[in-house]
Amino acid sequence: MLAALGFSSDSEGLSGTMAYLLMFVTLLHLITLAVLFIATMEKSWWVWSNTESSDLWYNCKFDNEKETWFCESSKETEWLQAVQVLMVFSVVFSCISLLVFLGQLFTMSKGGLFYLTGICQAFAGLTTFTAALIYTLHNKEILEDPRELSLGQFGYCYILAWVCVPLLIWSGIMYIHLRKRE
Repeated sequence: MLAALGFSSDSEGLSGTMAYLLMFVTLLHLITLAVLFIATMEKSWWVWSNTESSDLWYNCKFDNEKETWFCESSKETEWLQAVQVLMVFSVVFSCISLLVFLGQLFTMSKGGLFYLTGICQAFAGLTTFTAALIYTLHNKEILEDPRELSLGQFGYCYILAWVCVPLLIWSGIMYIHLRKRE
């Protein structure tokens, strides 16, 4: 299968290694893209209690009587808008990186490097890093809640965003070093 894509070599060991590296980096890219999308869209960047949380888009409360979540739009602050834009850019750059990779995979000549793919992926990591850092440093202004921040904690989407940072940068570096063989 990979030989049909132009990934073969005189040395069988090198070909096998490159094939595994190709599969690994593609799988890593798909996993980080899914986790990045979940971190951007899901409702748990800040958790006040089991029944109340905030994300980049909504503040939600759980109604025990009706057993449903009631959400209202978050107050638009400059810091929140910066985090929203950076997280959306991160998802977009990671998607562009995947599409560019697939395009390069079928059109690039022997010996070509996946520079553009790697740069887009690394840039997605840097935008995620910036968004998570802004949220970390300015969560009091972002939440605009009269309660003390010590009553809440960072949610799992915030943690997922931080987990994506090294994975995106690492996969970007791997793409830069990945060479198409014939």
